[in-house]
Amino acid sequence: MKNLKKKRRVQVILLAFVALAVSTALIGYAMRDGINFFRSPSEVAEAPPGPTEVFRIGGLVEEGTLVRGEGETVTFSVTDGGASIPVAFTGVLPDLFEENQGMVGTGRYMNGVFVADEILAKHDETYMPKEVVDALKEQGVYVEPDPES
Repeated sequence: MKNLKKKRRVQVILLAFVALAVSTALIGYAMRDGINFFRSPSEVAEAPPGPTEVFRIGGLVEEGTLVRGEGETVTFSVTDGGASIPVAFTGVLPDLFEENQGMVGTGRYMNGVFVADEILAKHDETYMPKEVVDALKEQGVYVEPDPES
C-alpha cells in the first residue's frame, strides 16, 4: 500500500512537470510574433536588423523630409540626432503627425528603408514615448519641455 502511494505521487509530479513544460512552450510560441523591440535610428544604422524582424523605431520626424506620395504612401525620415533612417508608410497618418515631432513606428527594415505597418504620434504638445526620450537623452539632444507653456 505504501509503495502504491509513492508511485502515484511520482506520477502526479511527472504529469505536473509535463503540463508546465507544455504550457510554457505554448505561451512562448504564441508570443514569438508579439514581442517588438524598440530601436533608435542610431542603433538601426549601426547594426541593421534582418528584413524579417519586426521592431519599433522612434525619434523625431526630420524637418523637410515629409513627402506625401501618390495615394496613401508617405515617406519621411526619423532621427535621434545621431542618425537618420528613411521611413515609408502606406496608410492614414495620425492627425497630430508632423515634422519635428516625436513618433514611434512598427515595421521592418528592408533595403535601407524602414517599412512601417503602424505609426504612432504624440497625443499632446508635451508627450513623447519614453523610449524616444531615452534615445534622445543618450544623444544629448533632448530638451525638457517647459511645464508652464
